Amino acid sequence: MARGAAFLGTETAIMCGAMSWVSERNLVAAISNGGGFGVIACGAMTPELLDTEIAATRALTARPFGVNLITMHPDLFALIAVCAKHQVGHVVLAGGLPPKGSVEAIKETGAKVICFAPTLALGKKLLRSGADALVIEGSEAGGHIGPVSTSVLAQEILPELAQDNLVFVAGGIGTGEMIARYLQMGACGVQLGTRFACATESIAHPDFKKMFFRASARNAVASVQIDPRLPVIPVRALENKGTEEFAAKQREVALLLDQGSIDMGEAQLRIERFWAGALRRAVIDGDVENGSVMAGQSVGMVKAEEPAAQIIQTLMTECEAALAGR
Repeated sequence: MARGAAFLGTETAIMCGAMSWVSERNLVAAISNGGGFGVIACGAMTPELLDTEIAATRALTARPFGVNLITMHPDLFALIAVCAKHQVGHVVLAGGLPPKGSVEAIKETGAKVICFAPTLALGKKLLRSGADALVIEGSEAGGHIGPVSTSVLAQEILPELAQDNLVFVAGGIGTGEMIARYLQMGACGVQLGTRFACATESIAHPDFKKMFFRASARNAVASVQIDPRLPVIPVRALENKGTEEFAAKQREVALLLDQGSIDMGEAQLRIERFWAGALRRAVIDGDVENGSVMAGQSVGMVKAEEPAAQIIQTLMTECEAALAGR
């Protein structure tokens, strides 16, 4: 973990996954102040909103934090410029392969680039393209997910890449014991989202947090693709009426696609907007029946509100005990 901590500039190499509406100034600063690495979820923010959010986060912490940018964002290069203005040290690119010139644009500012690698081949390609570190995230994670479990990705990718490169593992991690296992396999650190979503400093609605406390792993289900012609990245969330509404939204968009009213790009954008709105309803408004309560399968290990610093301390204590026991 020393390699990962040195790369991030933190006490521990525990990153917080970028969760839209949740990973904002308060939680990000609390995680960084607690010895971890907070990451602002830019999501669909405009450059102006990101500018404000970075400045507000800097007012709450003097420690390093990163910014997560979605590769399909229409203003990606303007957002990179905002990160450069604030001298953000680490930019995480998520949501697909980085568009041409984006990695170079970030590195020109002096920042480090972290990319998600869904396969070994893509991991190698991203490293050749200039990525400074990789995150491998399994399907147990919350939010947008890939098809392969964390344990399988770790077995495929860590032996090949972890010795000479920085690789963080994410998806389904809820205890320090599991962190220890991935460190022993060669990971330089980990990323957790679900465990931090209900931190004391998280602005998520009390009803959103209560749903986490009541849930078990089997309640966090992946969304189903209704129409094979409409490529939809699955999203893992707690089952509710919103899950049914997404199926209806897919049928609606597929029909418009059939009619020629919209093209594929617009169809995918409408799906993304659905998720952004549904997530906001749950996180901010507390509508946990109709909104999207995105959660990973480690949700069953989240039992109560705790300060972010305490969560990190507990994870590290468990990790150290596990390693000492071996």
